[in-house]
Amino acid sequence: MGGTMDGTKQQRRRGNTRQRIQDVALELFAEQGYEKTSLREISERLEVTKAALYYHFKTKEEILVSIFEDLVRPIEDLIEWGRRQPHTLETKQEIIRRYSEALAGAAPLFRFMQENQATVRELRIGSMFKDRMMGLRYILVDPDADLVDQVRSISALFTLHAGMIFLHDVEGDPEDKRKAVLEVATDLVTRAHHQGAGDS
Repeated sequence: MGGTMDGTKQQRRRGNTRQRIQDVALELFAEQGYEKTSLREISERLEVTKAALYYHFKTKEEILVSIFEDLVRPIEDLIEWGRRQPHTLETKQEIIRRYSEALAGAAPLFRFMQENQATVRELRIGSMFKDRMMGLRYILVDPDADLVDQVRSISALFTLHAGMIFLHDVEGDPEDKRKAVLEVATDLVTRAHHQGAGDS
């Protein structure tokens, strides 16, 4: 029994180390840029040896991809959920609401991606993120909607992204800002759906 307990403790500690590496790496990437950050600097800030860091991650890209995968898991779950739902306005509004929450949880990563677009395009996470966006797009956009309404539906997603990035420096309660952005995004989807459905 003691062995199992030790194993669980060890696993938790390993999980915490992995999380700390991700947090510190993202901090450094945001502060000085992805290109200018070395594994050595990450290990120094963590106060661990480079070998200890190497045990968890072999490259900077591995760290970034792991951060991305952990933080976008809720978005993948959301896409899976959305694909199983009827193509109703309620489904679309719920997608937008849940996506807003998922973005709030991944705000540091998305700000990094915004500020380092050239790097992101060159790395695997660029195409991974694009795939997630396409998944959401197919759920939100009515294929027979006119072009303006398709643009409205897509704009709802980008409203959530832009709001998170550009309202970051605006004074005010973060949750109030998130709700204001969500209201605008929900309004776009609602208008697109009603007009796309033709209200007949």
